[in-house]
Amino acid sequence: QVQLVESGGGLVQAGGSLRLSCAASGSIFSINAMGWYRQAPGKQRELVAKIYSGGSTNYADSVKGRFTISRDNAKNSVFLQMNSLKPEDTAVYYCNAMVKVVPAMGWYDYWGQGTQVTVSS
Repeated sequence: QVQLVESGGGLVQAGGSLRLSCAASGSIFSINAMGWYRQAPGKQRELVAKIYSGGSTNYADSVKGRFTISRDNAKNSVFLQMNSLKPEDTAVYYCNAMVKVVPAMGWYDYWGQGTQVTVSS
């Protein structure tokens, strides 16, 4: 069993910053990509940023230049530094990891429970 636990959400004024953290624990052999997704009320869940085990990243166009994703492979953790926040960034943010539990098995997606980010205007 693999668990992802997020922290760092909250309420912030427009232009402010927040840092989200996510730690994976449990029966983990290897983690490939880790990322952050978000879902605003009435909208579909969307990719915010993703980082691969080798360090390559990709970002949604709406957050490029404002958000930075990073990871600590030794601690199975991923972080999202969010600067210059806008009201449209308000959403529940979910951590995601592509995990291999044992070498013979394939990669499976795991999700955190979500953390609320609210940006006031």
